[in-house]
Amino acid sequence: MKRVRNTLHAFPLRSIALATCFATASGLAWAQEQNPATEKLLEGIQNGERVEITLPDPEKQLPLDDLRKFTEVFSRIKDAYVEEVDDRQLLESAIKGMLSDLDPHSTYLAPKDYEDLEESTSGEFGGLGIEVGMENGFVKVIAPIDDTPAQKAGVQAGDLIIKLNEKPVKGMSLEEAVQLMRGKPGTILTLTIMREGETGPIEIKVERDIIKVTSVKSRMLENGYGYVRITQFQADTGSQFRDALKKLENKHGGNLDGLVIDLRNNPGGVLQAAVETADVLLDEGLIVYTEGRIQSSRLRFSATEGDVMEGTPIVVLINGGSASASEILAGALQDHERAVIMGTKSFGKGSVQTVIPLDENHAIKMTTARYYTPNGRSIQATGIKPDIEVRPAELKELDSKPFFTEADLTGHLKGKNEKKQDQEAPAPDDTASLAEQDYQLRSALNLLKGIHILNPQDKAKAQGSGQ
Repeated sequence: MKRVRNTLHAFPLRSIALATCFATASGLAWAQEQNPATEKLLEGIQNGERVEITLPDPEKQLPLDDLRKFTEVFSRIKDAYVEEVDDRQLLESAIKGMLSDLDPHSTYLAPKDYEDLEESTSGEFGGLGIEVGMENGFVKVIAPIDDTPAQKAGVQAGDLIIKLNEKPVKGMSLEEAVQLMRGKPGTILTLTIMREGETGPIEIKVERDIIKVTSVKSRMLENGYGYVRITQFQADTGSQFRDALKKLENKHGGNLDGLVIDLRNNPGGVLQAAVETADVLLDEGLIVYTEGRIQSSRLRFSATEGDVMEGTPIVVLINGGSASASEILAGALQDHERAVIMGTKSFGKGSVQTVIPLDENHAIKMTTARYYTPNGRSIQATGIKPDIEVRPAELKELDSKPFFTEADLTGHLKGKNEKKQDQEAPAPDDTASLAEQDYQLRSALNLLKGIHILNPQDKAKAQGSGQ
């Protein structure tokens, strides 16, 4: 045999020994069926032809020296570790290590982890109610989920958890930390956290509970202006979002003057759910596309015809707790200029994880693609930048002395629409609205009102619907 570059030139008589080796080692039939190169070689022998076969690229072959090193370490641990270690445990640890070193979102799912993942995407699970990730060996809170024990106890997006009860988090895997946070409803877990702006650690006691996540919530802010809060993207979020918009329009008696979509502290969820939600508001065009190394990870999602809001002005609120699927929605609406994005920069998780079952009880969750907005922006580690930055602030009404007006002057000329002095103004609503308590939301509402005032077509549409 003569090797030239990456090809093998085999002549009939000289190739018989090679063919015999395959037959002796594994069976000739197996070699012919399983190895195309061997099949081609044997065909050439039978026909008395010169055969050229391309050899595999050496750089793409398994690193044999490293594999020998792995088996050597495995053997050393088995023989010399202070306690006897089960083979299965060692192999599972090796798998976990392979995945955890790739990125913070790739992981091995043992039976309990696999079950927990299915529960979280269905909308009901046990625990504290926070979406977490790893940062510098500590657990970082991406976002507390609405109406959960963690959110009610005061856990905030960006908090760094350094202790769970008395156990330091440093050195734990994310899965180990999550398992400690889950537990029997009614039991107390003390979180020791570091928070930006605080001089030292803070302890927060959280009572575990069954977490039932309501994906979509809606209400009217003021007459004509609707509010939809998406807490997390679950399998049926798209249909729930569509239903919520219909209910708001029915309550108003026609098309809304404006809509606020609140994605703050939304940690993401199911990719398809974000696509379906965007499709409700877009009439055409690309929503999101993904790029990865394998063909199945290269996907494109486009809108179907029909914007159910018929062009109603929209403001989308985001912050540092808005991640993944919520960034897909915000990015699509921003690129299509369908909504004004307001708030602060989002989290920046622009990768797609695929759950790959290994058997009925085990799986791996692996990052297989990056996603891109319609204009080709990758959000990974950069996030969505709002069109209008509005940082959180406390609202406080300032007392001020009333100004004198023309109507206060003695003997002033009466106006045609001037009310009698003894006519009392209507009493203010005792219930403070949601927008009055939330500076970012108030800013969004004020922007929508301004758009409505300056948009003659929008006003005509409102008048035509009987508003």
